[in-house]
Amino acid sequence: MNFMVTKPPALSPREPSWDDGGSVVAERRTQKLQPPHMYQVVMLNDDFTPMEFVVVVLQEFFNKNREAATQIMLKIHLDGKGVCGVYTRDIADSKVAQVMDAAHKAGHPLQCLSEPVE
Repeated sequence: MNFMVTKPPALSPREPSWDDGGSVVAERRTQKLQPPHMYQVVMLNDDFTPMEFVVVVLQEFFNKNREAATQIMLKIHLDGKGVCGVYTRDIADSKVAQVMDAAHKAGHPLQCLSEPVE
């Protein structure tokens, strides 16, 4: 007994198509991925947190050298806020939590937040 199909079954346009050799060929569709949305970590000025503490926080949590940390600290002091770094959402939220925890433990009212980059 021979149970061979003489004609391949009709397929809908979404299903794989048959080539001449009787094997199934699947079409590959490439997906275009969007880059992740970026968020900037912003530190806010206050009248009570020592400038040296802000510099140490920038060095420790944002990997800034002493000069870059001092420049950012001065921008925060003079402009009322300054950008510490730009990250994906999860990393930015983690950085904010680390800074807020360190400030709380040190007894400083330092505020930090993350906002979308435009």
